[in-house]
Amino acid sequence: MDFAKLVQGIVDIHRQTRVQATKAVNISLTLRNWLIGAYIAEFELRGEDRATYGDALFGRLGHRLTEQNVSNCSKSRLYRYRDFYRFYPQIVATLPPLFSDRLSVLDISTNPAHPIKVATPSPLSGILLLERLSYSHFELLLEISDEWKRAFYEVECIKGNWSVRELKRQIASLYFERSGFSKRSGKLSKPENATAFQSDPVHVIRDPYIFEFLGLKPGEVLPESDLEAALIDRMRDFLLELGHGFCFEAKQKRLLIGDEHFFVDLVFYHRVLKCHVLVEIKVGAFSHEHLGQLNTYVSYYRAHEMGEGDQPPIGILLCTDKNHALVEYALAGMDNRLFVSKYQLELPQTEVLQRYLDEQRQALEGGK
Repeated sequence: MDFAKLVQGIVDIHRQTRVQATKAVNISLTLRNWLIGAYIAEFELRGEDRATYGDALFGRLGHRLTEQNVSNCSKSRLYRYRDFYRFYPQIVATLPPLFSDRLSVLDISTNPAHPIKVATPSPLSGILLLERLSYSHFELLLEISDEWKRAFYEVECIKGNWSVRELKRQIASLYFERSGFSKRSGKLSKPENATAFQSDPVHVIRDPYIFEFLGLKPGEVLPESDLEAALIDRMRDFLLELGHGFCFEAKQKRLLIGDEHFFVDLVFYHRVLKCHVLVEIKVGAFSHEHLGQLNTYVSYYRAHEMGEGDQPPIGILLCTDKNHALVEYALAGMDNRLFVSKYQLELPQTEVLQRYLDEQRQALEGGK
């Protein structure tokens, strides 16, 4: 063994163990959600006091579980877990003894020869589904009501090792419908998979469902560069030191918009302007996509986070490369001209922010 082989051997061990750890976490989360669905379905069927709760069961249960710090158990999620249990009964055969014993209390058979009598199951085995698909894959599949269409995407997803992003893209592109109308549908998957986004263990472990399940903070797992993370921290401290009314609320604030998770780098509340200020920092040149993303965050806050007496939120986009810094403000359709004029007086001037970004980047890069 020479030095190069020593390095490669350690790298291989690292990659293999990381894959195993990722699979273990994902399987645990998937089984958790399936078991939650099993408990709910059985309570609906045989619960002693089920009539007391009726249609309010999911709302009340979600509220109680949230109080107990059980993650991702909102009313809508609980419906999904119940459907997950019903649509994928074959997962029961993958349960370890500890969980099999729990199901026996509910009088649910874990014998594969006597499957749960629920919705028409997927043709794939429980172990294959569990090992090859993350729970985020299942979330997308559960939205498909047609069982044949859902089964089609299960097979194609596993065969092509699709990432969650790729599965979503294929569903949106009507891949199933196109293959059904093609006389050579069996050959359609080859070009699709040739350009597909492949699933990667790193992407799985950064899934918001995973790190919430593990109790991790977004900042501990989000794929931001060291430079970007350092700039975010320094910008937070800089704005607080200005003393213009900034009150720090959150770093990497998670927003659930539709079925997608987004993260705002910094969130402040400005006590003088009486509004939220959202700050996004991008290491690199300005892109209109960046401004569109920030506008989305500002619009979300305007619709869902404004309190009584609050003014509309403001977004600040900070972009920087080695030789230039750019500052853009996002107003999201704000039409109060008096307020716009006021915020221009209270917020840091563009030149101040640009100069600070340039200085900090140079300092962090060692004067390069």
